[in-house]
Amino acid sequence: MHGPSLNRIGIATLLAALLASCGGSSNSPSPPPPSEPPPPAPPSFDPHYRVSAASPFAAGCEGETQTGSAFVNAEVEPHLSISPLDGNHLVGLWQQDRWSNGAARGLVSAVSRDGGLSWTRQAMAFSRCGGGNAGNGGDYLRATDPWLSFGPDGVLHAMSLSISGSSFQAGSKNAMLAARSTDGGLTWSNAATLILDGSGFFNDKNAITADPTDARYVYAVWDRLSAGGGGPAMLARSSDGGLSWEPARAIYDPGINAQTIGNVIAVLPDGSLLNLMTVIDGSSGQNRSSLAVLRSTDKGVTWSAPIPISDLLAIGASDPETGTAIRDGSILAQIAVAPSGAVLVVWQDARFSGGVRDGIALSLSQDGGLTWSAPQRVNRSPGVTAFMPKVHVRSDGMVGVTHFDLRSNTSSPANLPTDYWLVRSQDLSTWVENRVAGPFDLATAPNANGLFVGDYMGLESRGNVFVPFFVQANDGNTGNRTDVFAAPQVSVVSQVQQAQKQAVVGDVAPDPAWRARIDANIRRQIEQRVPGWLQRVEAARKEGAGG
Repeated sequence: MHGPSLNRIGIATLLAALLASCGGSSNSPSPPPPSEPPPPAPPSFDPHYRVSAASPFAAGCEGETQTGSAFVNAEVEPHLSISPLDGNHLVGLWQQDRWSNGAARGLVSAVSRDGGLSWTRQAMAFSRCGGGNAGNGGDYLRATDPWLSFGPDGVLHAMSLSISGSSFQAGSKNAMLAARSTDGGLTWSNAATLILDGSGFFNDKNAITADPTDARYVYAVWDRLSAGGGGPAMLARSSDGGLSWEPARAIYDPGINAQTIGNVIAVLPDGSLLNLMTVIDGSSGQNRSSLAVLRSTDKGVTWSAPIPISDLLAIGASDPETGTAIRDGSILAQIAVAPSGAVLVVWQDARFSGGVRDGIALSLSQDGGLTWSAPQRVNRSPGVTAFMPKVHVRSDGMVGVTHFDLRSNTSSPANLPTDYWLVRSQDLSTWVENRVAGPFDLATAPNANGLFVGDYMGLESRGNVFVPFFVQANDGNTGNRTDVFAAPQVSVVSQVQQAQKQAVVGDVAPDPAWRARIDANIRRQIEQRVPGWLQRVEAARKEGAGG
């Protein structure tokens, strides 16, 4: 059931219980001593507040018969942006009513003007269920991949991948849509179509970035998969604050046997741009992935060749007892820029365990993305799988990385206790951690070709306080499997573990067994997102080779 979070009602409930227990005469006999010691006190947390509520979408709102199962009231894949003009002004965006076979009924946004304590929600016109009409999102039956970005003038930009039909199937269509708000997310413009494709192409994994150094410029990036193979990095640019958009164009094409994914633009203090991307290369028949950036010093007009960051050696997360896959974004990375101009990238990687399990890797550039440090592990519990990192740097230079891990898991196959953590460091040498939420039962989450709370979470800061923006499963509640939460006071009161130095592991040459696990994870990740695409590509490759 949706309602106030336990953190907000827990104190009042406990006080009422204490007052009741103190009633009666002072001559009342003392209670007998307990036969067993009381249970240990639960871990202390910073307050966190439920952002999402009951679904605004009615059954059948698509108006057409759909395949798959809709997880009603399930919210996943949240993104967050905070106004540069007012640190109390937060806006979130997420998928609402996730489908088992791709995307959601629509996107829902929420606005807070009190620093994240209370929220006002509305459906977004990126799909028919969200209230879109012809030419303004209503042409699409589902939406996914929400992303938000405030410009330095307070104009807010939102982006969606909106789709109808299965990818690469006759009659299907998919589009990248963008909208802008001049009142902080209360009302929105009609959606602008940045690209629209039919069954021959599928556009995926978008991000939108408003240039913090110049409010005129807004950048939208994604990958565009072809039915015959290949997935270049695409860019659409606005030079008038999102009022109009230049035609979408490829800024890097890795070739027909490769693709990009996870494109996202970060802007350096001098106005230079970095486009972070994962490059997946299947030319050898065994997929390999690596991280790289493209640089632009002219606001996205021209771009450098790829600059390598690191191989990406993830094997993916799963339930250790049942083997059920976790949709963990393990082929995606996240990027942040510090006030000093330093750039940080985080991702899942199994190098710290020799290919046994994924941890959280971080690499640093101090020269505008030209060179990168050897990856270091930043998750505190190296003996368990950690996944889905997000990185942000506060105005005082403190680095924060959020992630999930399985340290609370037990041997029982009936559930999957999972925690959400924030690790932070001032010097990238020693790290401390806070438990943001958990343990909660991740097995309750929607199963969308794997247990799914999103490919990413949100993380920003208000002054010198981090604000994680995340999804938590509601244990055993199949009518309301997940909710979005904000924790706008992390690092204020929560229990903090002691500082710890972390491992650094440079170049690694995986053995054949590890390479096979990497390949299997990449195939699984692509199949989860675009069913059947790899088979199409491999068939086209064999046909081209005369096989």
